[in-house]
Amino acid sequence: MRALAERLDVAPNALYAHVASKTSLIDDVLDDILAEVEASAPDDGDPRAGLHALMSSSYEVLIAHRDLVPLYLARQGARGPHAQRLGQIVLGQLADAGVSGTSAHEALRVLIVYTIGFAAFATRPPIAAADNAVPPAAEELRSNFDEGLRWLLTGITAPA
Repeated sequence: MRALAERLDVAPNALYAHVASKTSLIDDVLDDILAEVEASAPDDGDPRAGLHALMSSSYEVLIAHRDLVPLYLARQGARGPHAQRLGQIVLGQLADAGVSGTSAHEALRVLIVYTIGFAAFATRPPIAAADNAVPPAAEELRSNFDEGLRWLLTGITAPA
């Protein structure tokens, strides 16, 4: 907080007039970034397409803010109003796909973990391997993310 206050050229106690703590500031920043996620429903009424679009947009936002991905991992997501709004949209789309109750909440968690985890994988350089393997390109990782997301959504929305 002192470093931030210094960078903003204000006294450290001035920050506390706006945020309660460093944790609160981090939570607010993480949630504000989620405002960038596009969460419009698809015109065709296909809930899987809507879920795919929302999670894909989430992935793109995470990739665009790569320095924050470790914070999303550490905090296990975000909890503010933008995160809650997106969660409600996902739960609604899951309900439209026939997934509700505990199963819908579990599916939401799986989708969040998958998206944040894949973004973490895509934004961190791998530890040098002994065989000098070349890490996958961003386009390949994006393709892997999309295909894996399709698999997840097919399994999540399959009739029990």
